[in-house]
Amino acid sequence: MVVTVNNIAYDLKHGLKTDIYYPNDTDSQTKILIFWHGGGWFRRSKESIRDVAIDLANAGFMTFVPDYRLAPANHFPAAHEDALNFAAWLLASNYTDEGDENNIVQIGASSGGTLALKVAGMYGFPTVTWSAPVDFSSWLADHQEVKPSVNAKEELGLTKQQAINEAFYKYFVLTYVGSEDYDLLADLDAQSYDYSKLGRLLMLNSAAELTDLAGVTNFAGHLAGRGHQVDLEIIPGHGHAMDYGREYLRESMTYLNYALSLKTGSE
Repeated sequence: MVVTVNNIAYDLKHGLKTDIYYPNDTDSQTKILIFWHGGGWFRRSKESIRDVAIDLANAGFMTFVPDYRLAPANHFPAAHEDALNFAAWLLASNYTDEGDENNIVQIGASSGGTLALKVAGMYGFPTVTWSAPVDFSSWLADHQEVKPSVNAKEELGLTKQQAINEAFYKYFVLTYVGSEDYDLLADLDAQSYDYSKLGRLLMLNSAAELTDLAGVTNFAGHLAGRGHQVDLEIIPGHGHAMDYGREYLRESMTYLNYALSLKTGSE
């Protein structure tokens, strides 16, 4: 039976909390998983992935689901800073033991996947992303004619799914960044992050995402060109992140367990 402890404060200054889902049996060897929820950095919360967190705990992962600051009240890099602060808090807390940095993994959904990339580069936690957006500055430069909208079908009368997706993509990016400043957008680009400690990375994306897959493949090539191993899996269809996440949860856990076995030499 999974035991859930809600609203553990990890950042008193900003009022940020995490939920913890404990497996039935825990000991010093229990695997730790951080799950970053999505929502375009402007909506959703840790409660939105409760069912997935329970599944992860039932599979043996002590699962942490932190909240982070949301736009438009908090612009970039607020959520990114919160993600790094959470990782530092976790390693310094009573929930981890010495050496547990080798026992922590991550899953990030949508914009939460982008946060997971930021943390993975700094801490080396094996990571799986579901539909993580990675390209912002060049995409916006190439789509200046797109009008941002959170619901373009109703607000703009758009009918084509690609056009609706593009309007939403532009909306959540600009909502988080707060402007079309190119330098800020470039800093948000996943290619700009520090990947000096990047470990195993699996990126899942559907064939018809919110944006063209070129941004993801270019990003994977960027990392591979710098000596990092990236596993990229393209899923048929047009689902985004949580649309297919439960279906691919077992595969994600298998990948993370294998990555941990490589780190600990227990393969």
